[in-house]
Amino acid sequence: MWQGRSLAGEDFGARDPTEGEISSNFGAKVLGNADTSHIIRGPPGLENLVGLANRRCKACEGGDVKAMDEPTAYTLRNQVPGWQVKKDANGALSLQQEWKVRNFQAGLELFKRIGEIAEAEGHHPDLHLEGFNRVTADLSTHSVGGLTENDFIMAAKINKLNVSDLTPKPKARFWA
Repeated sequence: MWQGRSLAGEDFGARDPTEGEISSNFGAKVLGNADTSHIIRGPPGLENLVGLANRRCKACEGGDVKAMDEPTAYTLRNQVPGWQVKKDANGALSLQQEWKVRNFQAGLELFKRIGEIAEAEGHHPDLHLEGFNRVTADLSTHSVGGLTENDFIMAAKINKLNVSDLTPKPKARFWA
């Protein structure tokens, strides 16, 4: 936590609660979900220097690449908002993201856009179209049976896709 400190003059807008706030049990009165993911953005331009989306996937076959452990996966997950770390019945980790799209054709178009990134990186996710409008992408490195940095690089690149033309338009609200 930054505790009110700033980096390069930027204010991150978050702080730790004070002793008084903690003792007042203020958290019991807050609406929302404690598991909400928050995006903390660094100074402008930082992502262009160190972001996962600017890295390239590396070949894993025949190398000494090992699947990452759960704490490392959760640390990297914070860099790919919207993605969840999942564990299968065998304990293998994967990254998963789900999108609700307008219709079947929009789902196929999202497959195409993700596929273009996958081909360029040589790292292919499992894609699922369920119902007619729910697209799910599962990322894992099959050759190591779990997650590697490549999966997070792919998730970051997928996050940069503009999918606003594929998702349902928000309904007009008639109340505040």
